[in-house]
Amino acid sequence: MMLSRSLLLSGMMATGKSTVGRLAAAKAGVPFVDLDAAIEAEVGTSVPDFFATRGEPAFRAVEATVLSRFLHDGVVRVIALGGGALVPRALRHEALEHATVVTLTAPLAHILERAKPYETRPLLAGSDPAGTLARLLDLRADAYAEAHATLATEDRDVDALADAALAIASRAPIAMPLGARSYALDVVVDASERLTDVLAGLAPSKLVFVSDANVDRARGASLKPLRRALAIPAIDVVLPAGEEHKNLNAIATIWDAALGSGVDRDTVVVAFGGGVVGDLAGFAAATLLRGVRFVQVPTTLLAMVDSSVGGKTGFDSTAGKNLIGAFHQPSAVVADMAHLTTLAPRQRTSGLAEVVKVALCTDAPLFTFCEENAEAIVAHEPHVTREMVRRAIAAKARVVRDDEHEQGRRALLNAGHTAGHGLETAGGYTRHLHGEAVSLGLVFELRWLAARGLASRELADRTERLLARLGLPVVAPAPEWASAAAFVGADKKRRGKAVVLPTVEKLGEGALVRVPMADFEAGLRAGT
Repeated sequence: MMLSRSLLLSGMMATGKSTVGRLAAAKAGVPFVDLDAAIEAEVGTSVPDFFATRGEPAFRAVEATVLSRFLHDGVVRVIALGGGALVPRALRHEALEHATVVTLTAPLAHILERAKPYETRPLLAGSDPAGTLARLLDLRADAYAEAHATLATEDRDVDALADAALAIASRAPIAMPLGARSYALDVVVDASERLTDVLAGLAPSKLVFVSDANVDRARGASLKPLRRALAIPAIDVVLPAGEEHKNLNAIATIWDAALGSGVDRDTVVVAFGGGVVGDLAGFAAATLLRGVRFVQVPTTLLAMVDSSVGGKTGFDSTAGKNLIGAFHQPSAVVADMAHLTTLAPRQRTSGLAEVVKVALCTDAPLFTFCEENAEAIVAHEPHVTREMVRRAIAAKARVVRDDEHEQGRRALLNAGHTAGHGLETAGGYTRHLHGEAVSLGLVFELRWLAARGLASRELADRTERLLARLGLPVVAPAPEWASAAAFVGADKKRRGKAVVLPTVEKLGEGALVRVPMADFEAGLRAGT
């Protein structure tokens, strides 16, 4: 089995990381490293002696240095980590970005038995190993949960565990590290079995599939094998298609159907559609029985790279777009590129605006990738498109992990949205698709900011050129901007009499600026 990047086995001591790791490395034909052994070679003494003479902080510093070196030397390997290696948040996130991390778990009693003799375990060498281990498990629970996957080792043989770990590494999921609410985001190609495995792993009592009329007609048949394989009671909620139907009535339709079918707290809602369906199904899941689990299965490019990632849910009101909602993280995201084959060209192009946005503000290499591959992206070249989608999802995941509830850096992802949402609302959600409005808004906001010395004129020009090359609109008539101005005051990103706008002076390094709302509204009314 080929590995594109290293596999790290994490978890508490005595969960079988070294045993499983050696076998996995042999199966994959790559080197195996026991991190503790590598540290001993580095410092010239045993781990217990190093702890005794230098202390744990010194050991952790060496551990971080050695692991970081392995992550960046270009060699693909299997590494068995020490139990505390990924407790430091920065190192853990570095590992999640550059390798596949699989946490091995076992019951406390099982670990205690396998950890003997305790004198060889520096952290268990005291008088109460059971109490110490329980405290360590509690302290490290969130760190262990932040992985690409977790494998329970009890009642599973080593061979099966090695195969399972390699299977996870071979599909290279993206991790959303949010402590106990962490989840994986898979980008696959015509692999319906991935969603089957995800739903089976959640062990739901019932499934609620939410889609819209367009998606149900074009892609609904793809769910039939999954439903036969799972044999779990399920209901379907098919909503009218279009942003104009993203309202409370649609939410009520989902609520009524779910409650009428007798859902319980073990129900899983499956959002099968674009951004509208994902937002509506996610909000319904957040509020049903005060919160049930849900899985995002995005079927549009825009939903794959943006709205399915990060847990924002909600619906529109007459006052504006997405003004009512909640943060509710999914249990998984499965983006199957096969769904894009039936997507209308205009819808596919629309999604590219969100790729450009996240790249401009947070990921310079992704922006350059889009510039260098613009023609292949427009031609929907499969390999390039999948790589673009993976990179865009990973870029957004990095932002969300550091600012889940948009108290700071995540607001950068609103670039183009203040002006763009105004256009959407003014047009009754029928004139522009969301991505088209974001493209127009992004160009308008960058130009407006650059004219006031708050953004780079060169980057504004460069962004406009890229959006145009990708087939997105970059100019709107002045009357449309004048109509959009009326909705800035209701924008959820305003702060008192100011509007918070993302700005960029250096590619990939966005910042937030407050501008007087009256000035921005005046600019919109003037169309400049």
